[in-house]
Amino acid sequence: MKDVVAVAGAAPVASAPAPKNEKDAALLKTAREFESVFIAQMLSYGGLSKALSAEGGFGGEAFSSMLVDQYAEKLTERGGFGIAQKIYEQLRSREGASADRTVP
Repeated sequence: MKDVVAVAGAAPVASAPAPKNEKDAALLKTAREFESVFIAQMLSYGGLSKALSAEGGFGGEAFSSMLVDQYAEKLTERGGFGIAQKIYEQLRSREGASADRTVP
């Protein structure tokens, strides 16, 4: 468990500049939420939930999933795996391509 806490407390990774408008901010937020869920699933399937709830009974099981979710959110806030940034960039490029195709 100490290793996960150390990773969650790691220094943030350099990220892209702040979104320019509300639509871009919403795209970035959605991409980060997706990455957070993805990381939580990876941590759970990797056995972190079970390790955290060992000998904790029913309550330990219930709260370990919440703790895994919090670890995933913190990892994402600190730069995660870069998935959110790639998704954001792809969504922005698609938005730009579709805007170019619209006829005024």
